[in-house]
Amino acid sequence: MNKSILITGIAGLLGSRMARWILINQPEYSIIGIDNLSGGYLENVPEGVHFYQADLSKDNLTHVFEIYNIEYVYHFAAYAAEGLSPFIRQYNYTNNLVATANVINKCIEFGVTRLIFTSSMAVYGNGNPPFDENDLQSPIDPYGVAKYACEMDIQIAGNQHGLDWCIIRPHNVYGDNQNIWDRYRNVLGIWMFQKLNDKPFTIYGDGKQQRAFSYMDDCLLPLWIAATSEQSSKQIINLGGTKEISIHEAAEILSKIVGGAEIQFLEPRHEVKHAFPTYKKSVDILGYKDITTLENGLHKMWEWAKLQPKRPRQEWISYELEKGIYQFWK
Repeated sequence: MNKSILITGIAGLLGSRMARWILINQPEYSIIGIDNLSGGYLENVPEGVHFYQADLSKDNLTHVFEIYNIEYVYHFAAYAAEGLSPFIRQYNYTNNLVATANVINKCIEFGVTRLIFTSSMAVYGNGNPPFDENDLQSPIDPYGVAKYACEMDIQIAGNQHGLDWCIIRPHNVYGDNQNIWDRYRNVLGIWMFQKLNDKPFTIYGDGKQQRAFSYMDDCLLPLWIAATSEQSSKQIINLGGTKEISIHEAAEILSKIVGGAEIQFLEPRHEVKHAFPTYKKSVDILGYKDITTLENGLHKMWEWAKLQPKRPRQEWISYELEKGIYQFWK
């Protein structure tokens, strides 16, 4: 039986781009993709992928694992709306924590060689950046809580059931195939959508929040090494940009690339002010190279964005919790 790799969230940025990279660079593997298409698009799924539309939180995945000889599982599926998560707690925990528990069960049951899980910088909370993998995790929102709980459950599965794993904490990854139609996440994509629809760039608060952005192409080989290298076994590794920048500065850079944009400042929201990672471990273990500057990456993503179909914006009609919801989301 041919060796196979399962990628969850195959229709999103990380899943679709990783699938394409493997199909080109590791053609001895078959790719199985799962996505419920709630935040990704079928058009992103590369030709040659064995695609299943399924909800990881409730659908039975047994038949997928029975059909294919799955060696590695990349679990990318998540709803990464960090700022929105306090207002959609049940949805957040169902789609992040419950879904991950189901994936872990199947990895154990069918003897998967390694589970590669993408966590989040949100697990660090209000720490002292640059965040190191050994820092105390103290998330400040339900999304970070869900990701940290997933990390702990994966490590328990490793200790109790022998599951091998590598936990990646990516940071603000962007590039072709990102969802630019979701108003609650992916700030660079939000701005591109706003420009395409003749709206101003919106910034929450004063724009002095610091982040480090990561171009998707620079992360692909490191993600492969996370699955295949012995050094990556049972490691937690930050993966992403090596240069922090303020949100306001990032907006100014993109404004120049797109031919100018008004910047509108909205009320601040509950978020970490300064969040950027250490990167030595990703360099030493995963061979990460921060090759693409933010300017060059945004140029490439903007050229892609201009070619995209005019899709409706993804918005919540109602929230689980209305109390304290920000004016800009009402």
